[in-house]
Amino acid sequence: MPAPAAPIGFDDFLKVDVRVGRVLAADAFPEARKPAYKLTIDFGPEVGVRKSSAQITVHYTREELVGRMVAAVVNFPPRQIGPFMSEVLTLGFPDAAGEVVLVGVDREVEIGGRLF
Repeated sequence: MPAPAAPIGFDDFLKVDVRVGRVLAADAFPEARKPAYKLTIDFGPEVGVRKSSAQITVHYTREELVGRMVAAVVNFPPRQIGPFMSEVLTLGFPDAAGEVVLVGVDREVEIGGRLF
């Protein structure tokens, strides 16, 4: 496990905009260097629909991702992943083997809600 990051102030935390969204589509991404899906995620009217490349193929099928609520950082600059522009960073934690387990919510919440 990595060591904890250096302490930051609350104002720094507020700069990271983490929102909850609902996955509208999960498409194959065969061009990715590591196995990944191309996600289309709806974050509600304030943020809109955004795209994300996510290396989550070990624990999730494309079918089970559609409709699932996920957390993502929505205010990082877009990042080119091969031929795909990833607009948000979908969040997860590593399992014992280092594979991604998605951050989610355990109750229904309004999409676009901001983490606090």
